[in-house]
Amino acid sequence: MKKILALMLTLSLCLTFPGAAVTAAEAVPAEDSLGITAPSAILMEASTGTVVLEKNAHEQLPPASVTKIMTLLLIFDSLSQGKIHMEDSVTTSAYAASMGGSQVFLEEGETQSVETMIKCIAVASANDASVAMAEHIAGTESLFVDMMNQRARELGMEDTHFINCCGLDTEGHLTSAYDIALMSRELITKYPQIHTYSTIWMENITHSTKRGTEEFGLTNTNKLIRQYPYATGLKTGSTSQAKYCVSATAEKDGIELIAVIMAAPDPAGRFADATALLNYGYAKCSLYQDMEEQPLVTVPVEGGVFEEVRGRYDGTFSYLSTTGEDLTAVEKKWYAMERLEAPVNEGQEIGKLTYILNGEEIGNIPILAAETVEKAGYVHYLGRAFESLML
Repeated sequence: MKKILALMLTLSLCLTFPGAAVTAAEAVPAEDSLGITAPSAILMEASTGTVVLEKNAHEQLPPASVTKIMTLLLIFDSLSQGKIHMEDSVTTSAYAASMGGSQVFLEEGETQSVETMIKCIAVASANDASVAMAEHIAGTESLFVDMMNQRARELGMEDTHFINCCGLDTEGHLTSAYDIALMSRELITKYPQIHTYSTIWMENITHSTKRGTEEFGLTNTNKLIRQYPYATGLKTGSTSQAKYCVSATAEKDGIELIAVIMAAPDPAGRFADATALLNYGYAKCSLYQDMEEQPLVTVPVEGGVFEEVRGRYDGTFSYLSTTGEDLTAVEKKWYAMERLEAPVNEGQEIGKLTYILNGEEIGNIPILAAETVEKAGYVHYLGRAFESLML
């Protein structure tokens, strides 16, 4: 591996680096020529979070079952943290069984695995399964909703307030197309395995109750899974107040897009609007991702127990273009401190890697100290002197 020592030694020790791992062209409003019928819509690229097109994207509206994206996100959070496991048995309470609306007709006392519950939520938009999982994770739906709102705040979902975990019409249960895109992005980028479930078209589950055992068929509520060749999910929703909503995800040529439609007047309209946004995105967008192994950066340290400190790159870099730029022309430049004074703390910024296109910086990622270098003391210098004498 190539080693870079004090690259581009033009930065002073007091300089800070605002670096971001992703960057992109500025967002633009949705174009009338696309014929979007829904009052609120957004198109976002997943790896960068770039808003490609938008239409009233921050208008607060009821989301119906698109709410369940957050429910699924918390389920996968719990799985990743080891709090629950796919094979765990989940018992349906009387309350969960009473939900109504879209459901898979779980009965009180019926048990299903976590994985089966995920299928019921992701494919059939089951309210009963959503509440059963909320109770399994948090004890009560109310406590689970507190977790949903906390997670929303962490993601910067400023237009959102959840009242329930399934999306039934309730006063004050509101979000926006932008916030739905944010939580959709978090789910599909952090837990891409969700697509294993969101792309199921039809599948059977087995009900085992007091009445015996019977098969029940799940059919995906997201018709884009069959209608759009690049569709990967994600979630539909419809109620009398919310009308017809969808967060549609798709992937083509390594570009993952999220098209959110809210309050469309009819079910066909939401899918037509989502398709129009996705087609526009794939016609306009090209993505640069730097997946190369980067060279090692080290910076000399004065007065430390070590003579230099290694750097680590804080993430990987992606850039989204919507203007047809030649992304093969992207150049990289490394910068590092000329020297550092001990102590150096792990995670301290010691340089940056910048990306240049057509003579302009399009973004950068910080280079951080990979380890702590303590200030050398008397004992350390005495040990060095002894080692020198022994050579």
